Amino acid sequence: MPGVECRGRWLRTLLAAGMLLTLALVQGCSSKTDNDAQAASATPRNVSLTTDQRKSIHLYTVAPSQFRKTVDSTGAVDFDNEQATSVLAPFSGPVSRLLVSPGQKVKKGEPLAEVDSPDFAAAVSTYVKAIVTAKNARRLADADKDLVQHNGVSTREAEQAQTDAANAEADRDAARQALVSLDVDPQIIKDIQAGRAVSRIQGIIRSPITGTVAEKLITPGQLLQAGTTPCFTVADLSRVWVMTQISASELASVSVGDSAQVETGTASTSLDGTVDNISAVVDPDTRAVIARVVVENPRGLLKKQMYVRVRIQARQPSSGLLVPVSAILRDDENLPFVYAVQPDGSFARQHVTLGSRTGDQYVIPEGLKSGDQVVIDGAIFVQFMQSQ
Repeated sequence: MPGVECRGRWLRTLLAAGMLLTLALVQGCSSKTDNDAQAASATPRNVSLTTDQRKSIHLYTVAPSQFRKTVDSTGAVDFDNEQATSVLAPFSGPVSRLLVSPGQKVKKGEPLAEVDSPDFAAAVSTYVKAIVTAKNARRLADADKDLVQHNGVSTREAEQAQTDAANAEADRDAARQALVSLDVDPQIIKDIQAGRAVSRIQGIIRSPITGTVAEKLITPGQLLQAGTTPCFTVADLSRVWVMTQISASELASVSVGDSAQVETGTASTSLDGTVDNISAVVDPDTRAVIARVVVENPRGLLKKQMYVRVRIQARQPSSGLLVPVSAILRDDENLPFVYAVQPDGSFARQHVTLGSRTGDQYVIPEGLKSGDQVVIDGAIFVQFMQSQ
């Protein structure tokens, strides 16, 4: 019968829908139960230790402390530009001989190189001629001065002779000063003045300061151009600059006059320095600010372009809560936490915010309060017990 058959199909459809609904409810409850179990297992439980186990750890009571902020960074060594100079060629010509090597100590005025310079020879020749010309002009002027008293020459001629003598002496003095500016040996200048013959003279490049030959920039045979070719760098290396990069977040902790310690990584001792300049601009590549640290370098341990570690300590004291570095652990999400003692004597994870590092301690702006006790030695052991 059609009616009975239709009712049968309807009952079967209703039964199938009920079974699907029941299955969905069962699966939903099971999924919810599993998620709750996972959430419960993800929440770290407090750790309780026995009396013997507590002997393996040490506690630290948090309290406000006075400290000086420190900033750790890296830097590169540079010359103290106030005690270093680039030696330019004072005259043109080919280099005939080098007289010093890099690393050699020199005194002010000491020869660095010899140059076959036509400019140098021309300056010497000009001075010799100027001396003779000035001497003859002065002799003629003195003679005319005597003759004018006896009406041997006119007053006008005598005055012109005096003018010519004065001009010749001025040219002589200028020629002499040209030799001085070329660093000619003073004894050679005296020999020329005395009319004594001098041997073949070569141009000498001399050190303008006392220091160390830091760079040699020329080779024998190289043609120099007066006033433009850099030949040497001479620097006093007893004091150097360390250029260190300070991040924007730490810039407020650094001031001119702060003390600094510089470590090379190869020496067992650190060198003391002082921050004497902080750049007014930000490096466009690193987004950091360059701070200049002046360091005394009496033993020459610091070399140009050497990479060093720098720790800057603020002059002005600060106050806050400090916790030893050994107390800080990190969870699976790399968030810092400590194990703090609870009222019932157990230990629980307590997330903290790390501030600047001061020696072997961290400043804790948030997460702890004065009087809290945290594990400083044995925190790894407590973490192991918590994972069991």
